[in-house]
Amino acid sequence: MAALRSITSSAVFAAVRRAPTAVSLGRRGYAEAADKIKLSLVLPHQALYASQDVVQVNISAATGDMGILANHAPAIEPLRAGLLEVIESAGTSKKFFISGGFATVHPNNALTINAVEGAPLEDFSPEAVRSNLAEVQRVLGGNGSEAEKAEARIEADVYESLQYALGSK
Repeated sequence: MAALRSITSSAVFAAVRRAPTAVSLGRRGYAEAADKIKLSLVLPHQALYASQDVVQVNISAATGDMGILANHAPAIEPLRAGLLEVIESAGTSKKFFISGGFATVHPNNALTINAVEGAPLEDFSPEAVRSNLAEVQRVLGGNGSEAEKAEARIEADVYESLQYALGSK
């Protein structure tokens, strides 16, 4: 034991002991104006964007509205019915209404959005949305079955979200 103690305190032990190494931690920075994110926006029946470079994507996540730029931390976000805005490289903005889905931010500046249903915002008529919302609210206030009222509540939530999105055009 005395021999071990003398080895550990000797210069020999100091020479074979590893020197502490600096740990390199990846640091996230802010996205530069030239940084792009590759967007894939997919519906069950078509791809609206297929790994195209865009500057920013604003989504209606279940936890709140959020903007996604290049160098965003990896995440998976459930989406609620609402506005999805794509800001393209030329500075143009395209707005879509989606009924829900998931957004996956990948570590390599890629974003995949799988939406249940979606369409360009300009395809919706504010008058038709107001009319359909009023009809659904009549069903909610009526004496239908619990199943009919539950379905009407879901429809009302979607129409209210759509009405809000159309107001922010």
